[in-house]
Amino acid sequence: MTADSSIAAPGTDYAATASEAYRAALKVIESVEPRIAEATRQELADQRDSLKLIASENYASPAVLLTMGTWFSDKYAEGTIGHRFYAACQNVDTVEALAAEHARELFGAPYAYAQPHSGIDANLVAFWAILATRVEAPGLAELGAKHVNDLSEADWETLRAKLGNQRLLGMSLDTGGHLTHGFRPNISGKMFHQRSYGTDAQTGLIDYDAVRAAAKEFKPLILVAGYSAYPRRVNFAKMREIADEVGATLMVDMAHFAGLVAGKVFTGDEDPVPHAHVTTTTTHKSLRGPRGGLVLATEEYAPAVDKGCPMVLGGPLSHVMAAKAVALAEARQPAFREYAQAVADNAQSLAEGFTSRGARLVTGGTDNHLVLLDVTSFGLTGRQAESALLDAGVVTNRNAIPADPNGAWYTSGIRFGTPALTTRGFGAAEFDKVAELVVEVLSNTQAEGTSKAKYATADGVAARVHAASSEMLAANPLYPGLTLS
Repeated sequence: MTADSSIAAPGTDYAATASEAYRAALKVIESVEPRIAEATRQELADQRDSLKLIASENYASPAVLLTMGTWFSDKYAEGTIGHRFYAACQNVDTVEALAAEHARELFGAPYAYAQPHSGIDANLVAFWAILATRVEAPGLAELGAKHVNDLSEADWETLRAKLGNQRLLGMSLDTGGHLTHGFRPNISGKMFHQRSYGTDAQTGLIDYDAVRAAAKEFKPLILVAGYSAYPRRVNFAKMREIADEVGATLMVDMAHFAGLVAGKVFTGDEDPVPHAHVTTTTTHKSLRGPRGGLVLATEEYAPAVDKGCPMVLGGPLSHVMAAKAVALAEARQPAFREYAQAVADNAQSLAEGFTSRGARLVTGGTDNHLVLLDVTSFGLTGRQAESALLDAGVVTNRNAIPADPNGAWYTSGIRFGTPALTTRGFGAAEFDKVAELVVEVLSNTQAEGTSKAKYATADGVAARVHAASSEMLAANPLYPGLTLS
């Protein structure tokens, strides 16, 4: 895979055309607020000169980015395709229909909903669609109402009590789950009577027998699978078996690994879409699109999901839906499968680079797109490690590890992801070098006193690592050929 395979259009001078478009756009912006234009230029410069290893970040193509800067931004389109609360939405209907079509075809889903503004919004739509299908609709039938407007206040009190007392079982935050999988400070932890499942204390892997036992004891309405910091694959066929055994709806949040599903790295039991009742995702991260969300669903849940606006969402971001359609069209091309496989292969190389240098990884390695490094062996907290690496031009994010003694703020881990640098053309050799540079920084960094935030890195280390990373980045340029001057 070449560094420009993700953004080059065959038979066209893509980079020159994109350069012209961005120079013109920045000139227009500069005429109104030059500081924004300058910050935009600087952001590109900064991204070009940093090792971006945040697992939830990537680089969208110029086609995707440019699609967001259009007059679709000016249009209100609350409702859904063909049923809007505003007039003159025929072009938005086209955009949304295309985004949904590409999503259905890409993931093999019966139904796709392209309106969510983010992954959290997608999860909220999913939660309320499940509640509406499993609780509200039967509740209305029990009350004998033909329409919600026929309900008395007493009827609504009865229904609200049912809606507000349902159970959710999701992966705990410290073992790799997401905030929206029932973390108590998050709305998901407030909406539901919540309980978490974790991982095996010795291996760090999901124990499906333990999940089954927890589900049988707790009897949740919703079983949530998926992760944001679990470096292994999940058997979604087993998760569906567990859900069926207890009468739960299986909801899978594949926001992090959607690109590996789209690229057919995850197939069979590891592909969540054939097994889940409802699947949610973001469209950035490994899918390499604009910031936004999607919901995929079976026919049973599709009518409720389709009411995401006005049930949960406000006006759709039509310009972002257009960009989702472009990104999903890109992901349907053969080159995306090569990219997705390279993401997984590069994660293996990064993990091997760490373990060969004595670093400890949660679960001992990876078989997806991310690596979770336990930094306690370096005598550091995650916050100290994250800051020291940033000083050296290595962009990561701190992350909790199982049974983390430092909690969710300071943490004891650093999460690394390969999607972004794979987009730039990094391969096995480069990711081994990345591991070497990370270990060099952390091995030469010490905590200061008892502080969980303060640290000191040996003189010259940050500059040396930054120079080495800049050399690799120069050989694998971001948006090659794109110039702003």
